[in-house]
Amino acid sequence: MSTPLQPLRFVVDSLISQGLHVLAGSPKVGKSWLALWLSVTVAKGEPVWGMRTRQGTTLYLCLEDSRLRIQNRLFEIMEDAPPSVHFCTDAFIIGDGLDERIETFIDEHPDTVFIIIDTLQMVRGSGYDNTYANDYRDLSVLKKLADRHGVAILLIHHLRKEGADDVFNRISGTTGVQGAVDSSFTLIEDKRGSGKAKLSCIGRDIEYREICLERNEDNVWEKVSDSREQPELLSDAIISLLSAFMKTASHFIGTPTELADRLFSQSGDKISPKKISQRILQNTDALMDSGITFDIRRSNGKRLIELTRADGDDSADKTGTTPDTPNIVPIDPVCGGLDTEALPLGEASKASGYTPVAVSGALPHTPVTKGA
Repeated sequence: MSTPLQPLRFVVDSLISQGLHVLAGSPKVGKSWLALWLSVTVAKGEPVWGMRTRQGTTLYLCLEDSRLRIQNRLFEIMEDAPPSVHFCTDAFIIGDGLDERIETFIDEHPDTVFIIIDTLQMVRGSGYDNTYANDYRDLSVLKKLADRHGVAILLIHHLRKEGADDVFNRISGTTGVQGAVDSSFTLIEDKRGSGKAKLSCIGRDIEYREICLERNEDNVWEKVSDSREQPELLSDAIISLLSAFMKTASHFIGTPTELADRLFSQSGDKISPKKISQRILQNTDALMDSGITFDIRRSNGKRLIELTRADGDDSADKTGTTPDTPNIVPIDPVCGGLDTEALPLGEASKASGYTPVAVSGALPHTPVTKGA
């Protein structure tokens, strides 16, 4: 809990993270229109329903469409598309060339952030057995690829015709599909042809939410309402709050609860004290870029957070470490009886076996707020 780790990167804040995802809906409900709009919007770095995006190269495998249809749809939803969005109307199948082809594309476009495969069925070929093992195996190939490169892969899929109490149980295939992906989305129309639908969202790294959408005259799905009215503050928002807070105080030391209360009194934004330490530890580079150094430690059984503004009077190093290196002491480490809380970073790290330099070198940081 005291080790700086690479934070999860979101392509669409609080909705689509790096990893594998599935969007399922009935035929002709408008899944492909939504996929096309997402691919271009992310490439342009524009917000999706008020949520910020991580700008970068996108790839849309539109395997059920022709180039003419894609061009016609692009002219309907926007005046122009950026050169960083790419389209492909044919592809190999999973385990037989698809993953290698995607790897090649990412090598050629290292700023790739988002890949859409429309549809999953088109890259599975024919003659496969629809079993849990096969569903999980095929999707695991794409899941590993997404994790390896830190990109988001969205699979467009279908729903079963029969109803179900849980909308996610209508996703075609076995439960291996939902088990392999990080997030599942279902797009279900209120009434066939109404142009109004509900996007239900569930996942490992996002909260359950329902977003009501309506298609406008340009076939773009616009947000009508969102069940998640007060989404949890993400990493970049926390950094902004801390930066604003430290402009009024060059030095702070206190418990996570005390820091959360100070941030709330200043900005009105609530954040759980349990999340304060996590957000700080997972955004070391972003804090340093903002001129803030930190120290997280235990004292008298309490967890303390110390923040120092680099240009403040209290920015002088108190432990003998360099100002640009946070002094992070592991919680209650077993170090042969040594009191690591009394040691500077280097000595405490040696005693506990924790090496921050090795960790940061193994996990290069890319702040969410920076575009490609």
